Amino acid sequence: MTRLFAVLTTVALISLAGIASAAPLSVEAALKDRVLGDPNAPIEIIEYSSLTCPHCRHFHTEILPSLKKNYLDTGKAKLVYRDFPFDQLGLMASILARCAPPSRYFQFLDVLFQNQEKWSRDPDPIMALARIGKLGGLNEEDFRSCAANKKIVDGVIQSRMDAGKRYEVNSTPSFIINGQKRIVGSQPYEVFDDLLKKLEK
Repeated sequence: MTRLFAVLTTVALISLAGIASAAPLSVEAALKDRVLGDPNAPIEIIEYSSLTCPHCRHFHTEILPSLKKNYLDTGKAKLVYRDFPFDQLGLMASILARCAPPSRYFQFLDVLFQNQEKWSRDPDPIMALARIGKLGGLNEEDFRSCAANKKIVDGVIQSRMDAGKRYEVNSTPSFIINGQKRIVGSQPYEVFDDLLKKLEK
């Protein structure tokens, strides 16, 4: 498993490295919901997650691939990712992903989750994030400019506040399905599968 994980991480980094630099995003574009799967899919899974959360990492590396294969890629469901950073470093990582090219957003999440222990424990974690951003076409100057943009920072923080007010989210990962059903924590795939099958009927 460790060797496979290392291979997947390398592939993801190589994929990001092939992306040309892109123009900086507007505040509106940076804060727009990111959707994995068909935007018109009948089942909506909203995920509230923190990039420094090990349980979120477990969901993205171990559970999401099966959900993607069986529900997102088939058009049965879509996943809407929303930020719920628990600390300053998680906030900076969220901003890095949101200021990168939107078409590569989930690839950035993959790399950040797969390398979570490495960049989050780096002696200079912000520089480690900047290096990841550079691989994905976001140069260090643009990343730091984006991180200093108060409107973007406030927007990411507002996402967390809205989750607490609307859905009473207080831990990550938390999932809101079709606006009503709730799954808390990185539960086994079978928990998601059982609920989603019921919603298909």
